[in-house]
Amino acid sequence: MSSEKSGKVKKVSAGNKKTFSWPIIIGSILILVSLSIPLKTFAPVISSEIKYQVSPPQKNIEIAPVDTNFSIVIPKIAANAKVVKNVDPFNSQIYQQALTQGVAHASTSDTPDKSGNVFIFAHSAGNWYQANQYNAVFYLLNKLNSGDEIFVYYQNQKYTYSVNEIKFVSSNEISYLSNKLNTNTLTLMTCWPPGTTLKRLLVTATLKK
Repeated sequence: MSSEKSGKVKKVSAGNKKTFSWPIIIGSILILVSLSIPLKTFAPVISSEIKYQVSPPQKNIEIAPVDTNFSIVIPKIAANAKVVKNVDPFNSQIYQQALTQGVAHASTSDTPDKSGNVFIFAHSAGNWYQANQYNAVFYLLNKLNSGDEIFVYYQNQKYTYSVNEIKFVSSNEISYLSNKLNTNTLTLMTCWPPGTTLKRLLVTATLKK
């Protein structure tokens, strides 16, 4: 009698023994990884938008530049970043490294002290999932309107530009990288929509005399 009970206990114990399914475990891990990529990419975008809506930058408050040797300040979106000078806009390895330090000044363009186009870009990557690795300084460029001011500091001099146009262009459009006209202009570029590399958002501004 006792031996029969013992046998039944053993069978029940064997039936309750948990088994692991490796395909399910691996699948769960892959799902978590796939969800983390877009979350990591768009988190800075969402954070910037919420911060702007909840606490928009105050008007008539002067922002001290982070580097008077070469930097950019956009009061309306509270952007304040160092500008890395003479960055090759066609070499992704070089400009992606530069963008970890600030925004990049295209080597194909002029500097503010010369009569020409100053081209500054940020948030650029070879793949959409890399985009967030390169600063979010220009995420809110779409908030700018005609007449808004942009300050560029170069060699301890302050240059004031007034926005005159905002437009979207194809990701393979490169004609704006240089300006052969003898005019003092500033062009800012970022990828659009934020967190992707589908298009480019361009802001052009004219130097105020």
